[in-house]
Amino acid sequence: MSATESPKSRLESPAVGLDLVAELRATLERAGELVRVVESNLRAPAEGTEGASSDERIAELERRLATAESDVKELASRLVDSEHQGGRLMNLYVATYQLHATLDPAEVQATIAEIAINLLGAHQFVLLLRRDEEGGGYEIALLEGMYDGVLPLYDGESYQGGDPMVDQTLRDGVLRLGPTGESQALAAVPLRVQNDIVGALVVLKLLDHKPILRAEDRDLLDLLSAHAASAMFAARLFATKDRKLRTLESLVKLARGE
Repeated sequence: MSATESPKSRLESPAVGLDLVAELRATLERAGELVRVVESNLRAPAEGTEGASSDERIAELERRLATAESDVKELASRLVDSEHQGGRLMNLYVATYQLHATLDPAEVQATIAEIAINLLGAHQFVLLLRRDEEGGGYEIALLEGMYDGVLPLYDGESYQGGDPMVDQTLRDGVLRLGPTGESQALAAVPLRVQNDIVGALVVLKLLDHKPILRAEDRDLLDLLSAHAASAMFAARLFATKDRKLRTLESLVKLARGE
């Protein structure tokens, strides 16, 4: 789901799912009625002309039954797809809500980690955030899953470059998927505030039960790209303003002799 997707489109999937359920039930009822009619005709005696007519009716009923069974299978498949789509959209909604539910930078970072692990299936990942001072590079704000030792490029407090795919994403703000011949990263997700690139989420390894990033994961990566940075930016801005306000209050109290 992109950041520009309308609320209406996010609500259409459950309604479609309910319509499919009703349609599936109606088709199942029709199929059951056809089965009963066929069984009744098979039990009835049929000889001579009446027998030939009965055979024709049975053949027609069997054709209609086969059509109904095909419809049932198609509707069941559409229902599964609809439920999957609804679950995916719900996950995206929950992720968006969680990102903007707090103004504590530490909690925003923890939320990004939870989304990466629980929704994306990431096992090893790094969160890079641009330092405030010019020329400061990117700080390693979060490092997860490096149980067998930190990778050389991310060993320390800052990332100075070295992974071509990640470096290019930090320059142009384009989401990239790997690995490539030059990079072992599975994904380099730019974190943007409007047109300003403030960092990146670098996915290095997935959990064992998820061998690859699927096409549907692109929506989650796009969401992280659009919302994680703005949530972090808002939290940091609030923390800075709150710290300055507390400092000012302390100076006022000191001037008053309190």
